[in-house]
Amino acid sequence: MTHRAQVPGPRPEEEVGFVGLGGMGQPMALNLAKAGTRLVVWNRSAERAEPLRALGASVAADVDEVFAHARIVIVMLLNEEVTDAVLGRGTPGFAKRVAGHVVVSMGSVEPDYSRALAADVVAAGGRFVEAPVSGSKKPAEAGQLVAMLGGAPDTAAEIRPLLAPMCREALFCGAVGTALLMKLAVNLYLCTMLAGLAEAVHFADRRGLDLGMFQAAIGSGPMASDVTRVKIPMLRERDFSVQAATSDALASTRLIVNEARAAGVSSPLLDLSSELYGESVDLGNGRLDMVSVIKAIEARTDALGHSPDVRATR
Repeated sequence: MTHRAQVPGPRPEEEVGFVGLGGMGQPMALNLAKAGTRLVVWNRSAERAEPLRALGASVAADVDEVFAHARIVIVMLLNEEVTDAVLGRGTPGFAKRVAGHVVVSMGSVEPDYSRALAADVVAAGGRFVEAPVSGSKKPAEAGQLVAMLGGAPDTAAEIRPLLAPMCREALFCGAVGTALLMKLAVNLYLCTMLAGLAEAVHFADRRGLDLGMFQAAIGSGPMASDVTRVKIPMLRERDFSVQAATSDALASTRLIVNEARAAGVSSPLLDLSSELYGESVDLGNGRLDMVSVIKAIEARTDALGHSPDVRATR
């Protein structure tokens, strides 16, 4: 019997780079640091790096310093434009940075962009893995994200151990692009599910039902999940403190719609959900949690133009 050799992750003595310490990146990097990973970090807003410094991470003056010290560099940035700007893609400095390095892109970008970035990294003498994550702020803080990996199998296997403090699961999906497509499929379900959950809470509330009992009914049945356990109390209490922003949900739905149309795929539930997230953003809720989509549903109800006394007796 042939035994396949284990592919090691980063060596204990080597530093790992982490670029991008935003709402998701900072708790992810903190979990790495708490697990004993030696980090060298950088963020455009320098104050975001201070909690990492307090845990012993090195704080780089710029991106070049990160690449100078770390063979594996995790990039967790907002979008394609920011990623290109930070890495210097399209400039002579890009190849110098990434040559001989493993670039791990954990942000949510378009699959075609990821494929093009991977090709540029490889052409410059580096290696590339996309590793988008499913989950919001609380799972990021708890180290309970789910990573989807796309890239060469041996490179994905090399970085998988590194992800353990951040992710409860790391799933290899195939070539570059497939992991991001998988995340879009997951997000399609999430975004439509949350819009449906908000509509159900709205219906129950407008019909005078006890929302605590509604929560108990969902929690006792087959639709119970980590999402319902977190989001129903938020909807009941009108707590829109951001875990995953409405503007990010809108951007995600639009990205999925574009991918669906390019492939000739219909997405009727997603299309309506995207409209609702857009209406919530237009109401000023872009930086609130995505459950603020209930405000768009409420606005549609109010626009019906009549308010008959249809509520049940509480």
